[in-house]
Amino acid sequence: MKKKTKIWLIILAVVVAAIAAIILVKNTKSANKELVIRTHAVTEYTVENTVTATGTIEPVETVEVGTQVSGKVEKIYVDFNDVVKKGDLLAELDKQTLNQSLSRAKASLTSAESQLNYAKLNYDRIKQLYEANAATLASYQEAQNSYTQAQMSKRNAQASYDQARVDLGYAEIYSPIDGIVLDRAVEVGQTVAASFSTPTLFTLANDLTKMQVEADVDEADIGQVKVGQRVSFTVDAYMDDNFDGTVSQIRMKPTTTSNVVTYTVIIEAPNPDQKLFPGMTASVTIVTEEQTGLAVPAEAFNFTPDEQVLKALRKSHDKPSEGQRPQGEMPEGERPQMQEGSRPVMVWVKNGDDMMPRPVKVGMSDGAYKIVEQGLQLGDSVVLSAQYVAKEKAKKTGDNPFMPSPPGKNKSNNKGGGAPSGPPM
Repeated sequence: MKKKTKIWLIILAVVVAAIAAIILVKNTKSANKELVIRTHAVTEYTVENTVTATGTIEPVETVEVGTQVSGKVEKIYVDFNDVVKKGDLLAELDKQTLNQSLSRAKASLTSAESQLNYAKLNYDRIKQLYEANAATLASYQEAQNSYTQAQMSKRNAQASYDQARVDLGYAEIYSPIDGIVLDRAVEVGQTVAASFSTPTLFTLANDLTKMQVEADVDEADIGQVKVGQRVSFTVDAYMDDNFDGTVSQIRMKPTTTSNVVTYTVIIEAPNPDQKLFPGMTASVTIVTEEQTGLAVPAEAFNFTPDEQVLKALRKSHDKPSEGQRPQGEMPEGERPQMQEGSRPVMVWVKNGDDMMPRPVKVGMSDGAYKIVEQGLQLGDSVVLSAQYVAKEKAKKTGDNPFMPSPPGKNKSNNKGGGAPSGPPM
């Protein structure tokens, strides 16, 4: 009997030692870990939803200058990139053939005028004789007909003369607008033929300080684009520069290429420095929707602390007395009102050593950040994550390199992107 008792005592001692060893290991592991809470200070940002497209930069007004008569180019007075005024002489065609045509038309007109004078005199004479019963009705009618035909011949000759004179004027090509020469399509001595269509000699742009982007927007995105929306775009020539514009027109005629349907969107693009050249390819970003307010990273809405974290926080501070509002909790009047049947959206707010859930009303989102319309205040620390990590690792992550910077614009001082977030708590 004593032997059995001794055996049981030995077994009990072993069990007690094992339990003590387990407790010691757990305490050692806990002592080597530290609770790291990543937070984000609520700040004001602008969250944007955008549509991207590619387009081509073109002048707002382009005029193709041609000629309405055929002939050989005799003189050219302008070249590429020359600035011209309305009415400036651009080029001249050979006038020899046109002058000959004008001379023939002038001779025909003179002959017609002579025939008209003779027919009028003959008509007047026969008319007097007919009224004195000295001429027959047939001779009177014949004289009248000859006079009418002479009048028509004179009118035709006058029209031919006027046309020859106009054609001679077309031999001098003038600028129809104030602008700059983008293209010169002819050389001195070249023959241009205007028999079937008007040949283009010069291409003029009205004002290169005002350009436009013709962007091709996919049919899936065109419903979001509206006239007046803000646009930014870049060109390959100036990759570090962002240019601004405004949607001025949405053309309803579709363009289909390889079964892909796009619509042309016209974007006004001021070009005061004339950096933008016609024909440049633009990468366009159209801001279809934007909202400025207090922004919170989207990951904050997916965070829920586990029981271990909550227990650790409860041990670090005293429980609030009855009637006292817990730290981080909003007063009843400031809480966002949820619609009946809607599920409240919650984030966790850290205030000192405490962490409390906070119902919020969410506005616009761009996927990375969400605007909070109600429930948070400027400077609140929203919890992104809370976990136990090794103390050495916790020291290395003191600067919180995993905290993303917001894609929206910091309205106060950052034009190109969001302000950096604070370090983890």
